Amino acid sequence: MSTSCAHLREAAEQAPEPSRADGCEDCLAAGEHAWAHLRMCTECGHIGCCDSSPHKHATAHYHQTSHPVVRSFEPGESWTWCYVDEKLRP
Repeated sequence: MSTSCAHLREAAEQAPEPSRADGCEDCLAAGEHAWAHLRMCTECGHIGCCDSSPHKHATAHYHQTSHPVVRSFEPGESWTWCYVDEKLRP
């Protein structure tokens, strides 16, 4: 996929503090530990679970806030994804 996306370019300069370091903040608030992988919002640092997880909290966060870009919060991964333009930056 192409990386020609203004949201991804802007996100590359953002470095928010993660809201949690120990898992999906929404799952943990509900007393659950059911996530597959974690994503971090590049605008506010919200940590949410991926779309392979039962609750898809990272995508839900996008729909609630319109924050367009998430970054993988998995060790060894550095890709970003723009929900608006459906673009991946490896």
